Amino acid sequence: MSQEFQALQAQGTWELVPPQPSMNILGSKWTFRIKYNSNGTIARHKARLVAKGFNQEQDIDYIETFSPVAKMPTIRVLILIALHHNWIIHQLDVSNAFLHGTLSDTVYMSQPPGFQDSTHPQYICKLTSTLRS
Repeated sequence: MSQEFQALQAQGTWELVPPQPSMNILGSKWTFRIKYNSNGTIARHKARLVAKGFNQEQDIDYIETFSPVAKMPTIRVLILIALHHNWIIHQLDVSNAFLHGTLSDTVYMSQPPGFQDSTHPQYICKLTSTLRS
């Protein structure tokens, strides 16, 4: 969790602001996953901070959503091309891949559980870049 939080802080993902009654403040939570090596042993434990976006209403809190994900047929074609040309294939796990997006709407979120700012514990996060939800 500390690595994820430090990455979010380093990217300037949010700024702390005092809450206002008119703000729709989303909750936040940590999700956990175990990453395995190819031989089945545990590679690492992974934590992600996510916004509880289910409290948002379309056309009020946001206009549209988009998440770039490669489809399996596309991946299969790329593997086939690589095999045909005898290219070496590398698998990558991109940390913080979604931290570089921009927001077109104003989004407010509660401070991450376990990482509240000690000088402003009542403040909320105004997101300046994307966060998973």
